[in-house]
Amino acid sequence: MTTESQEDSPAESEINDIETLKKTLAEEQEKSLKYLTSWQRAQADLVNYKKYVDLDKQESSKFANSTLILKLLPVMDDFDRALGSLSPDATSQAWVDGFRLINRKLQSILELQGVTEIKAKGKSFDPNFHEAVRQDKGEEGIVLDEVEKGYMFKERLLRASKVVVGTGEE
Repeated sequence: MTTESQEDSPAESEINDIETLKKTLAEEQEKSLKYLTSWQRAQADLVNYKKYVDLDKQESSKFANSTLILKLLPVMDDFDRALGSLSPDATSQAWVDGFRLINRKLQSILELQGVTEIKAKGKSFDPNFHEAVRQDKGEEGIVLDEVEKGYMFKERLLRASKVVVGTGEE
């Protein structure tokens, strides 16, 4: 028996080596495709994350003053109550004019920051902007009176208006 018959001929050996190399190459190409796909996904995730962070920063800076403004609203309410409860003979006094001036300045500062008052009286009740605190006789679903003013800050609701709503009874 010869050793050649037990071993592959050189041509057969080369064919086996080429087949092994082709198989290895295909496996490596498949791996590289998986790595490329994973890298592309990771890159897309990073881009999306950066966009999300930028939007979050913009939203945060846009509405950063909302907490301070929300704390100032009770002061506005107090001014409105104080000015609304004045007797007719007190309205001509100088200190009342000072109160009105302070109230107007505070309102204009808040307006410059993007705060707007929600007009409720005479409008249809909207639970997105109004909070019903009582019902009275009057046109059904219409705001009859405003107990506490509501405010918007830019395009967001800062505080809902507390209102009296009609029951439909005359």
